[in-house]
Amino acid sequence: MLGLFIEGFERFVTAQGFEFRLDRFALFQNIYRPGEDQHLPVEDGRRLFDDFFGTACGEMTPADGGADALRALSGRAQVVIFTNAPAQARLARTQWLARHGLDYPLLLGSGPKGPMTAELVRLADAPAAFIDDLLPNLDSVAERAPQVATFQHVADPRLRPLAPSAPERHPRIDDWAELAAAVEKAIS
Repeated sequence: MLGLFIEGFERFVTAQGFEFRLDRFALFQNIYRPGEDQHLPVEDGRRLFDDFFGTACGEMTPADGGADALRALSGRAQVVIFTNAPAQARLARTQWLARHGLDYPLLLGSGPKGPMTAELVRLADAPAAFIDDLLPNLDSVAERAPQVATFQHVADPRLRPLAPSAPERHPRIDDWAELAAAVEKAIS
């Protein structure tokens, strides 16, 4: 959401000799050997994912408006960036965030984001909002921390038509300026 992950991952995968065909909103099912009809096995895709985060995740393009939106929100709210990047990416992710004006606390996790979000909200004891592009993470937060306002945001324009959404559960706002205004209203 803050960086165009798919764009960076696609460049990395292509440099490794694979094709990245953005056919669906499913990361590993878009990677193919050149000329083949079946995507790579998921395990091979995961290895490429880990390699990307170990060597190339610092090369992502920032999402338009993300840094400005979070800067505006940080005047009245504590911004925390929570990503499911692998542990070996901590330093590269932290450096990338700082380089692009996103120098906020970074939490790395794996799996559903509801449990950690619920704990953070308990500790903060303040109104909170959660933004993600994946419905399973948004649903997890809604289940574990129902007092949190949830918003779906898909930064990469190529992914927007492919991304499942559930606006009745999580408003989807793909423009960072509009999203910042909605978050501001939700936590006021």
